[in-house]
Amino acid sequence: MKTIATAKITTDVPAQAFFERWADMATWPEWNTDTDWVRLDGPFRTGATGKLKPKGGPVTRFVVTSLVPGREFTDVSLLAGARLTFQHLVTEEHGRTTVAVRVTVTGPLAFLWTAVLGKGIASGIDGDLARLEAAARAAGVPA
Repeated sequence: MKTIATAKITTDVPAQAFFERWADMATWPEWNTDTDWVRLDGPFRTGATGKLKPKGGPVTRFVVTSLVPGREFTDVSLLAGARLTFQHLVTEEHGRTTVAVRVTVTGPLAFLWTAVLGKGIASGIDGDLARLEAAARAAGVPA
């Protein structure tokens, strides 16, 4: 497994607000500048599948491999010869929320996908997380 990018923020925005944004995948292009569109096949839960269209890239299938509301959201994009994993870990303590994102790639063609995608993901991850925080803050948490 090769880590290609990490990012972390600490904020006063509640964890639930982040999970609401992640669950509303149609809005991902608003904060993830590398994405044209995202579609989820059914409810946002562990095992859910979907498709996404990265800007300048082909439509890619993905699977939600872990979803623990308020704690973790992990999705895996299924690439030719590799798996690209986005792990989002969330902790809340004393009214503060920390969101940590780690992007890894595994598989026989991991070296190729690291070369193709690694620099772009690494250079954009901090901005994407900051825009996600702003989107979560603006949307608030449903009552």
